[in-house]
Amino acid sequence: MDKRIGVVGIVIEDIKSAPNVNDILHSFAHIIVGRMGIPYKEKSISVISLIVDGTSDEISAMTGKLGKIEGVNVKSAITKK
Repeated sequence: MDKRIGVVGIVIEDIKSAPNVNDILHSFAHIIVGRMGIPYKEKSISVISLIVDGTSDEISAMTGKLGKIEGVNVKSAITKK
């Protein structure tokens, strides 16, 4: 399967969910090219942006697992080829 480049945006609304998010990101470290995390203390949220390089299945597996965590919102944009 062909690899694709993409961006993934993660908004953590419940800070108690952060360890679960980090565990999943650690398990998918092989497809993460870059990561930027910003704690937005005034709004009591954290925002993480990722650049990923992996197969559609790998990226979908990661975003699917992240999306199942309560208090976490995930969106992605992936290249078509």
